[in-house]
Amino acid sequence: MSAEVSFTIDTPLGSRSTSVTYRREGSGEPLLLLHGIGHHHQAWDPVFDLLAADRDVIAIDLPGFGASPALPDGVSYGLATVVPVLGALCEALGVDRPHVAGNSLGGLLALELGREKLVRSVTALSPAGFWTPSERQYAFAMLRTMRRAAALPLPVIERMSRTAAGRTALTSTIYARPARRSPAAVVAETLALRNAPGFEQTLLAGQGVRFTDDVPGLPVTVAWGSKDRLLVRRQGVRAKLTVPDARLVRLPGCGHVPMNDDPALVTRVILDGSRPVAAAPVRPTIQLA
Repeated sequence: MSAEVSFTIDTPLGSRSTSVTYRREGSGEPLLLLHGIGHHHQAWDPVFDLLAADRDVIAIDLPGFGASPALPDGVSYGLATVVPVLGALCEALGVDRPHVAGNSLGGLLALELGREKLVRSVTALSPAGFWTPSERQYAFAMLRTMRRAAALPLPVIERMSRTAAGRTALTSTIYARPARRSPAAVVAETLALRNAPGFEQTLLAGQGVRFTDDVPGLPVTVAWGSKDRLLVRRQGVRAKLTVPDARLVRLPGCGHVPMNDDPALVTRVILDGSRPVAAAPVRPTIQLA
């Protein structure tokens, strides 16, 4: 079940209260899960229980997405603001330097948390921030197209979700195997995209974002779906060049949001990437072909 936590953040206008919706289950070392733009914490449902068998898993709705309210008025959705908000969230939840896994926007945030040494390890699934200007423009255009499609009347969305062809039309931009998604999940994530108050402000804040710094001293895994249609997989090679010690993993047959396309593989990648440092296995890098 989802819960909500309220906490105080520093803003240009002084201290303000905000809240975040999250789901937390399992035991072991803490693992924070961060979804992509326009999504919600249920994006992690295909792997949540598998991860919770080994970790204290916390999947959140980022501020302004899912059931989490927008950030207070006047507060930017830029990395310099959202990363400290996530740090304050962890403190409110009593979590000290969790492992973190993120997808897309969540992957970029995970890497920033790692750069700030706020986490123990980073697993980034198709993280944003390794694009060229034209690749970023293409991705943002695709996201806006998806959001316009999400504005269809609810009965139309529900009817489309009941067929494989309809689920493909609604979600094939982010899933390689959209027909596997349940009708209820497709409806819920389509509405989450439509109703996200942080969507446009996050895109605006991302206009000039590129991740150009190394993340030294932490285990970092970068994984990319071979069928990612939103952030093409050559961006994974740039990520490896930027973070030379990162483990680069190919996710065969997976799209931009790989948790649904291959839950077992994604679970294994996250668990391997979030093992205690002393016990972390030495694994070869898997280059993206």
